[in-house]
Amino acid sequence: MLTILISAHLVIAMAAAGLTRLIGHRAFLLVAVLPAATFGWLVAQAPVVLAGGAVSEVAAWIPALRVELSFRLGLVQWLLALVVTGIGAVVLWYCRWYFAGVASQPRVVGLLTAFCAAMIGLVTADDLILLYVFWEATTVFSYLLIGHDPTRRANRSAALTALIVTTTGGLAMLVGLIALGQAAGTNSLAAIVAAPPSGALVMLAAPLILAGALSKSALAPFHFWLPGAMAAPTPISAYLHAAAMVKAGVYLVAVFAPVLAGQPGWRPAVWTLGALTLFLGGWRALR
Repeated sequence: MLTILISAHLVIAMAAAGLTRLIGHRAFLLVAVLPAATFGWLVAQAPVVLAGGAVSEVAAWIPALRVELSFRLGLVQWLLALVVTGIGAVVLWYCRWYFAGVASQPRVVGLLTAFCAAMIGLVTADDLILLYVFWEATTVFSYLLIGHDPTRRANRSAALTALIVTTTGGLAMLVGLIALGQAAGTNSLAAIVAAPPSGALVMLAAPLILAGALSKSALAPFHFWLPGAMAAPTPISAYLHAAAMVKAGVYLVAVFAPVLAGQPGWRPAVWTLGALTLFLGGWRALR
């Protein structure tokens, strides 16, 4: 079902231009039904997830590289997916009035829906490589959404800065994910958490995966890209930077903590950089 729901979001995203031509800004209301329906399906899975179970789907993708279209809905994944779909539905609904009469409506409808699909895939992917694919998809869609108005220098500059920082962190994370998969002998996140590997490759993977999480969540020293990214329209900033994309780094730390938190430097780095980011945010707010 997760595969169908993610695919449906992507299909609707591609059809956004046609929908907007047909029904105008009411397309936002129609498209909002899809994340709302996904939210409803997630709520229906509560008895299984809250009882300690998981909803899993696996399909072959690239067998030669051990890469699968594998999705798993455990407690952490379920909570993040509820945030992504619930707030996504509300934001799309609100956009019907916010973007009324704006020429860029088709672009916004399509990109927000595609971003929602990428975020659902990111927080439910069980295959490490699939997780990275969705991770970078959110980076690309956020770049396009932050650069909403390409005639404004602030939008162009903020979008490019966000793209460079998060993509660089993502590439570091990719190396870490590959190293972790090699050490574990599997790309399944659930299997790795159930039987954490050890050794030099895991020690290498820990800081690289953490770098990806820190860059995505805009923690110090990667915090500088986020204030400028608020040049995007308010609903876009609310969804990307408050509700969804920045949470991706938090999610990454949470799901990999059982495997990597014991590695040298992981906990001190998270505590120190988290506290420093809080201090910097408070100081700049006072100024």
